[in-house]
Amino acid sequence: MDEPMGQVREQHPFFFCGIGGSGMLPLAQLAQGFGYKVAGSDRSYDQGRTPEKFAWLSENGFTLFPQDGSGITSEKQVLIASAAVENTVPEVARAKELGCERMTRAELLAQLFNDAGYSVAVGGTSGKSTVTGMIAWVLADSSHDPTVMNGAVMKNFVDEANPFASARVGSPRIFVSEVDESDGSIALFKPTIGVLLNVSLDHKSIEELRQLFGDFIFEAGCAIINLDDDESRRLAGRASQKVTFGIHDQSADITVEPDSIEHGPLSIRAVLIDNRSKEVFPLELPMPGMHNLSNALAAIAAMSAAGIEVSKSIYALSRFEGLARRFDVVGTSSSGISVIDDFGHNPEKCAATLRTLKATKGRVIAFFQPHGYGPLRQMGDELAQTFAREFGEGDITIMCDPVYYGGTVDRSEGTERIIGLIEQHGGSAEHIPSRDASGDRIVELAQPGDRIVIMGARDDTLSSFARGILERLT
Repeated sequence: MDEPMGQVREQHPFFFCGIGGSGMLPLAQLAQGFGYKVAGSDRSYDQGRTPEKFAWLSENGFTLFPQDGSGITSEKQVLIASAAVENTVPEVARAKELGCERMTRAELLAQLFNDAGYSVAVGGTSGKSTVTGMIAWVLADSSHDPTVMNGAVMKNFVDEANPFASARVGSPRIFVSEVDESDGSIALFKPTIGVLLNVSLDHKSIEELRQLFGDFIFEAGCAIINLDDDESRRLAGRASQKVTFGIHDQSADITVEPDSIEHGPLSIRAVLIDNRSKEVFPLELPMPGMHNLSNALAAIAAMSAAGIEVSKSIYALSRFEGLARRFDVVGTSSSGISVIDDFGHNPEKCAATLRTLKATKGRVIAFFQPHGYGPLRQMGDELAQTFAREFGEGDITIMCDPVYYGGTVDRSEGTERIIGLIEQHGGSAEHIPSRDASGDRIVELAQPGDRIVIMGARDDTLSSFARGILERLT
């Protein structure tokens, strides 16, 4: 696409394969907001899943087609499809037949991102979406107008016009985005500020992750680095400029007074120290957990590198409403049973959620839906250790079979192996193949005062599953 941008927008409409996905939907919103014509298809649309989402898309100018190839009609269309989408998918086959250009989601996002005059990229194995949302809110609250690409709904930006606010269309010159290491696409981004939260096993080997994240902070104009994370700290030397943060490493530029940390069921407080200016500030977050305190320090460090005063960031974060499916309290039944919806799907994310739950008294019932056979095989051992290590007597883990939407993935190793490993490590766990039956078992087990957490990724219906459990308990 070498034509002037105006001609590109007019002559090369985008067609999103899987337009309703958590990564595709916000990108489609941004593309439309930047003036491109956008259409798409989705298997969930064909199956009648999450109908309210597709109704909103249709009402807001996104043309929807069945996922049968009928939406690809011109060689001028650009097919936006995940790199994992197989060539047998009708849209892919039809686009190839017509000679349409194909871009991955990451390639299009990187193109829009790198065109911005000022950009902030948030990378790391865990916490990306929350920190992206925090940074976006600080910028918006400071009278800037950021464009934001996120993988989760940012509650501060939800309104009637944008109920699925995982994206925010603002100035194309200020762009904030989380960036993904799982497919290697983080290498496409050239940020003004690059945030490195942590480096741990997820989709790739630790050696591959070290290379990807090391290159990421090398490319950044200024790197924001978590000194509490061993892997991130060892990569810090690759940054040309940096601002560091950490809860436990008191040498970090942005840190906290350890004795000042106060945990609440739905909040956390601390005294923040800016070691560069020797100033101290009271910090209160309306969300619990040490991981969220670390996330806030990352956002504050990034915004200080962007020239926003620490005090202004702290004030904005005191009104940060969080993200959907990030320790999202669905509600509490009349008998005091709370249901929490959470995106935890890898060992580090799950550990952060479980530690937050165990910081206050009460039994925890954790339901975990693996988001695929491949990821389960890659990180199953660490995942099993996490659930066994973080849980105590009386806590229980329930896992259903991995999500499977078709295709040629190897399904020889499933949930049964993980349940066996949890039990070997001393934890209590049950494998119940279907999600509906798992819900029945959760309701059967639940007692007054319990916390029930619904965990998993890449499946919007998990939120309705969580609400359904709460309704049954109420």
